[in-house]
Amino acid sequence: METMIRSSNDLATAVNAEQGRSQELEKQLATVFDPEGIAKSVLPSVFRVRAGDFTGTAFAVGQANGRTNLFTNFHVVEEVWTGGDRAVSLERGNTRIDATIIKVSEGKDLALLRTNTDITPLGVAADEVKPGQQVMVVGAPLGLEDSVTTGVISAYRPDAEDGPTIQFDAPINPGNSGGPVVNSSKKVVGLATAKARDAEGIGLAIPIETACRTLGACGNG
Repeated sequence: METMIRSSNDLATAVNAEQGRSQELEKQLATVFDPEGIAKSVLPSVFRVRAGDFTGTAFAVGQANGRTNLFTNFHVVEEVWTGGDRAVSLERGNTRIDATIIKVSEGKDLALLRTNTDITPLGVAADEVKPGQQVMVVGAPLGLEDSVTTGVISAYRPDAEDGPTIQFDAPINPGNSGGPVVNSSKKVVGLATAKARDAEGIGLAIPIETACRTLGACGNG
């Protein structure tokens, strides 16, 4: 009986050790930057958004009551919003999805869209961004949907004049506005919003926590 108990204890110890190694491996894999894998996972949740004469990017962030919530920048939908309309369209290839502008924050340059179509929302990063972290920007620069670029976080500026701002060096262009900036764990850290006009490698993003707090539409329920 003593031998059997000892054997059972040894087996339990081995199982716990193996579980510990598996968890550690998962943590290590989560930090590996895999552009192809990130793009494959993220792209289905990102769309070119057409608002009047303007195009930008929008991405799904949550679901509630059978509807999908998406974020973009206010300046992407400003023409439609100020004109009193609320209808925009989400586009990818031959697919066109009707969406409605639900809420905006002009000061923070944010807009919440909603559609009746089921779209898988992207996860939101819980950890603070840090300089040197690798990221991918997904969007529709110059209307070219499903475009991705990569770079690193250059700086996090909590005291910027327009509010907390993420600076990154991944290339962006008009049309990227509102697109997700995604980390190695395929989680959104921010919304691509602007680039320096007279310099290269300076892109700016609104932290995703700012967008979630302002528009209140992240996650399900």
